[in-house]
Amino acid sequence: MPAATKDAVLASAADLARAAAVEEAGAPDLVGEHLGLVVESERVISHRFGTTSPAHRGWEWTVTVTRVPRGRTPTVSEVHLLPGAGAVLAPEWVPWSERLRPGDVGPGDVLPRLADDDRLEQGYEAVGDADADELALFELGLGRPRVLSRTGRSEAADRWYAGSHGPTAPQAIAASAPCSTCGFLLLMAGSLRTEFGVCANEWSPDDGKVVSMDHGCGAHSETDVPPGPSDWPDAPSEFDPLELVDLSQVRARAVVDERGADAADGDVPAADVPADDVPADDVPADDVPADDVPADDVPADAPAEEAPADDAPVDEPADDQPADDAPADDAPIDAPVPGEE
Repeated sequence: MPAATKDAVLASAADLARAAAVEEAGAPDLVGEHLGLVVESERVISHRFGTTSPAHRGWEWTVTVTRVPRGRTPTVSEVHLLPGAGAVLAPEWVPWSERLRPGDVGPGDVLPRLADDDRLEQGYEAVGDADADELALFELGLGRPRVLSRTGRSEAADRWYAGSHGPTAPQAIAASAPCSTCGFLLLMAGSLRTEFGVCANEWSPDDGKVVSMDHGCGAHSETDVPPGPSDWPDAPSEFDPLELVDLSQVRARAVVDERGADAADGDVPAADVPADDVPADDVPADDVPADDVPADDVPADAPAEEAPADDAPVDEPADDQPADDAPADDAPIDAPVPGEE
């Protein structure tokens, strides 16, 4: 098809086109200068004028004129305000099915039914067998007109796992234990039960929501808060923090306490000085207990058994001293035995 030629009669009809634009705009000052013309087809030309309206910056008045064959008088065909190269335009129209996003449906909103939805497939149809129908319709829940297809289950699983209730959520990364070990997890039915459950903990931010098994939060049933430092000082202890004890001295004191012996009036108690450290000649006579009768006050015919060996002074050898060095039953070295003078 040959290109349309420029019509001289229509090209010279700029004043006619401007008058039509002014009439449409409502005021002469809203139509700007002539910007040029466009040959639309044979005997059809559009004249372009700028607009001075501040609400339509970048837009243009377009007036299309034409004439009949062999006619010499141009006629206005159309008048439009069209966007130019720098005009601000609205976004391209998108169908609602592609424009809708999760959370857009509010109370009272209803979505139209999609007859061909890849996420759904035909539900179970009764076959007349009572047992089979009861299993499919009631126990498995397949009595609905349509149920989730494999595609629908797969999309739901991917969406849940990658969302805010999956293992990559910030609270799941900070959790010390997964939901699979929590007592508040309700297991789901069907093929998704191995990967997802429903949280039933009212203190959890996921309460009533589907969570993955490896999700987690701080409201786990088996975790606890680690003990933190206290602002109060520690209570004083009944015992010294550290005390070194000589066990040999402890045993020596125990022997003295059991026998009820009192310490002598000497400078050093007899229980504190081991027997083998004191020479026999240095033991004063005053250290002999009162119940040990001196030899001068005892009659010559008094039997030797009247001076029991158990009444020996306190300076008996400790348990750790060998028995053959200082026998416990022998009397002190400087105490004479009655009857031997």
